[in-house]
Amino acid sequence: MMVSAPSSGRRRALRAYATLALILTGMMILGVVTGPSGTGVTPSGALRALLHPEPARSRAIWDVSQTIVWEIRLPRVVVAALIGALLALAGVALQGLLMNPLADPYTVGASAGAAVGAAVAEVAGIAALLGGLIGILSAFTAAIAASALVYALARVNGRVSVQTFLLAGVVVGTLLWSLIPLLMTIAGRGDDLQRIYFYLIGSLQAADWSRAMLLAPFAMAAGALLWSLSRELNLMTLGEESAHHLGVAVEPLKRTILACGALATAAAVSIGGIIGFVGLVVPHMARYLVGPDHRSLVPAAALGGAILLVASDTVVRVWFNDMPVGVITAIVGAPVFCMLIRRRRAVAW
Repeated sequence: MMVSAPSSGRRRALRAYATLALILTGMMILGVVTGPSGTGVTPSGALRALLHPEPARSRAIWDVSQTIVWEIRLPRVVVAALIGALLALAGVALQGLLMNPLADPYTVGASAGAAVGAAVAEVAGIAALLGGLIGILSAFTAAIAASALVYALARVNGRVSVQTFLLAGVVVGTLLWSLIPLLMTIAGRGDDLQRIYFYLIGSLQAADWSRAMLLAPFAMAAGALLWSLSRELNLMTLGEESAHHLGVAVEPLKRTILACGALATAAAVSIGGIIGFVGLVVPHMARYLVGPDHRSLVPAAALGGAILLVASDTVVRVWFNDMPVGVITAIVGAPVFCMLIRRRRAVAW
């Protein structure tokens, strides 16, 4: 009997992983083979181009299909999956650390900091240097600075209160958001202004293979780091005092988790802009599927975030003339979040 519970939990997690992986694969294929009308590429033609990368040069339409599938749709789908995974991982990190269902990159000020950092890099003309890495590093620096400021404001007598942390995050985030219009004014009316506006609305129109390759290491690093800290995050659910007595270095852990969340947020925001509700809702859905153990929760949330953003981006690309993808994530995320909160309000964190 002592072995059955863990075995049952592992089987549950494996079933969830398999289901989520199949759904993600299906959504990615659907995102590649479907597109707005007028492209001249049918779903069957796009599927043939996906399955047979070498073009059939006897038919000109294959050249068009290959270009659209391999240079436009597929990299965008991959970028959407990576950004969704990054935002979900950031949400898992912050909710697990603060033991609060409302914690996510937006509510703790990390998203605002990343947006300001990316916008400053655009105004300074350095965002595209090193293949876009400078833009991510600028966003990361600002996100870390914002998180550090929130941490310092919430720290009282050597301890950080969860409630004070969230309140400080809202205050710092609001302050940072007020800097965006100032940066837009400095940018003037050129391309810099359009790129700063892009950070505000959240869009994947600029996705390409170079951005996918840039995001992939950050997603793998964030996932690996969080999974390696699963034991500590599990113990944190018992309370800071209990975790400390069980050997967790609480304050260093908080700083590490904040840095990890800031890095994941910065990478996502610098490429896709502000996309809400992914980091807030997906961790709840993952907990419902695999339970609160972070060893199972981290990979499940990454898969769930990828599914949500790939599906949302496919919808806006095919049916809504490429409007900001955050509109769909909000429409889906808000009612789901309310439902999950109602179902879990009696469950202790």
